[in-house]
Amino acid sequence: MNRRTLLTMALASGAGSTLAACGAGDDPLASEPTPAASSAAGSITIGSANFPESELLAEMYAQVLEAAGEQVQRSFSIGSREVYLRALEDGSIDLIPEYTGALLAAFSEGGAPEGVSTSEEVYGALQDVLPDGLQVLEQSQAEDKDSLSVTRATADQYGLRAIPDLAPVAGQLVAGGAPEFTERYQGLVGLREVYGVEFAEFRPLDAGGPLTVQALLGGDIQVANIFTTDSAIETNDLVVLEDPENVFLAQNVVPLISAVRDETRVAAALNAFSATLTTEKLTEYLARVQVDREPVVDVARAYLADNPVQVPAS
Repeated sequence: MNRRTLLTMALASGAGSTLAACGAGDDPLASEPTPAASSAAGSITIGSANFPESELLAEMYAQVLEAAGEQVQRSFSIGSREVYLRALEDGSIDLIPEYTGALLAAFSEGGAPEGVSTSEEVYGALQDVLPDGLQVLEQSQAEDKDSLSVTRATADQYGLRAIPDLAPVAGQLVAGGAPEFTERYQGLVGLREVYGVEFAEFRPLDAGGPLTVQALLGGDIQVANIFTTDSAIETNDLVVLEDPENVFLAQNVVPLISAVRDETRVAAALNAFSATLTTEKLTEYLARVQVDREPVVDVARAYLADNPVQVPAS
């Protein structure tokens, strides 16, 4: 199967593709309008999906490139992966923040291959399935990935610090999260095969969103599949269980860019930015958007003031 066919498959699969992790819990595959028809000559158009973390990252990219002397246009809140991949393909946008594991699953026939989980493995495998005309730049340390999280009280009651600790007690616990979690290897299948974890019940709720968090805090479930940058983790003192065998696919933040716009200055600036970004920092600044309701533009500006981007001299 050639790379062009893979892109067609990814676009056609729509909501069946793996979702990008999203701190807001919104569905990045919700239907949204198509972006502007084409990028203006001489400028680089940056897109985003329709959840706050993607918009924040896209605004950070925009400000970094503007500081590097690039002319930038913004086309945010595009929505679904099939829409923004098509926009990249037809030149409507040139660049968008993405997640390595989600891209690997979207472009791999049958989903992400088993046995590929770590950041390095996922990033390497991604190079082999990217369609012609698309490239990823250097990945950041920041991840927004699946987790099993519990309340502090549950962690203390059962002595839970890592997923293997669940094995002897999971039969007493109810888990909840995205409906597709039941069928994924990076879900109940892998948890059962790798860790021997089988819950008394799994309740399909939403993809790391408010329904799942509410059910966890209300005691309707004891274990929640939520995303690791969700501000609810810090706000509610939740415990994210360690995943020593890397069942959950790495989801490092990475710029996905049209190959025709992978210019030296653009790549150097974005790579330098990615080198500053960690999961802890992304979580901290995303909370300023989600919890404190600060404008994305201001939060991106504050991040870059606190974490100066050192672009190598060309």
